[in-house]
Amino acid sequence: MTTKLKFTPTSQSLFFVTLRRRVDAYFTQQACSPHANRAMWAKALFFLIGYALLYALLLSNQFGPLGSLGLAITLGVFAACIGFNVSHDALHGAFSSRPWVNRLLGNSFYLLGANPYVWKITHNVVHHTYTNIPGHDEDIEIAPGLVRLDPEEPLRPWHRYQHLYTIPLYSLASLSWVLRKDYVKFFKHQIGQHTPPAHPRSEYVNLFLGKALYYVFFLVIPLLVLDLAWWQVLLGFLIMHLAEGLVLGLVFQLAHVVEGTSFPIPDASGSVDDAWAIHQLRTTANFAPRSQLAAFICGGLNRQIEHHLFPKVCHIHYPAITAIVRQTAHEFDLPYLENPSFGSALFSHFRLLRTMGQQEQGLQVDAFLKNTVNV
Repeated sequence: MTTKLKFTPTSQSLFFVTLRRRVDAYFTQQACSPHANRAMWAKALFFLIGYALLYALLLSNQFGPLGSLGLAITLGVFAACIGFNVSHDALHGAFSSRPWVNRLLGNSFYLLGANPYVWKITHNVVHHTYTNIPGHDEDIEIAPGLVRLDPEEPLRPWHRYQHLYTIPLYSLASLSWVLRKDYVKFFKHQIGQHTPPAHPRSEYVNLFLGKALYYVFFLVIPLLVLDLAWWQVLLGFLIMHLAEGLVLGLVFQLAHVVEGTSFPIPDASGSVDDAWAIHQLRTTANFAPRSQLAAFICGGLNRQIEHHLFPKVCHIHYPAITAIVRQTAHEFDLPYLENPSFGSALFSHFRLLRTMGQQEQGLQVDAFLKNTVNV
């Protein structure tokens, strides 16, 4: 598939004009910036300082193997939370009105072992434009061939069990990022069907230097400093990333791969039968939108609808604009997909994986995905 995609500017595009006007009016009436406020800065500092303290405690040699393992797991969770709460907003330009602040905080992505430049291409450009479109949005390609999400992909015998093995696979997401994914994406000529521009020379340096420093801080220094065997250090590194990967994988998948979300197939000319904003509503779902804990941990990614429609608005404001988005969607008779809790979203994801992997339902899956509407 090499045809460039285009969204159909139907009369429904009036939805986004109306919505954007209402959201802009909210910030004007409240006399507040759509960027970070004090609560957002406090949360960012909490995760960044917590990450630094956990790393220092780990290297202090004051804990035995089990204590060190507990610190490593917690460090992995904090790394994921930095990705959600600091890096993500900054790389979207949503944290601050000052570009240099966003660049600085966006570099916190290196703390996850990931490359911010590659992320901005794969996520900001490709995923946010071509959300859930098979062959274009590589964020939904969990493990090509092993996990079936595209209704047009052939069913294989092992897909029958994908609802059992896919969620544990998410634990490998962070390791893949650190050891493989960024290198592969950086040197690919196409990401999905998007051809990125030639990379600046400085980004080659940033990629390899950033990775090298991460390996030094999380493998070499612990091997030199800690009173642990080499295999214990490697095991701790592995388990830290399994914890980090599971948190990252679950949060991202529960926003797009649940019952009710669609996986649109463009026509022969590359047209998607929706305006861009309508496409975002059909392919994205919120989970646990009323949970303060979910909002604190997930960095607003539990309100993915608001994020996809307004990626340059800091996530600290999503609770305030959620009612505006929901009401406007209902006025235009458009879906607004929500799972009330993390658990309900997880079970919905599980059921969708099972449906996509069952041979006897294979011919019905496409209709299921296109027709299911959960308002």
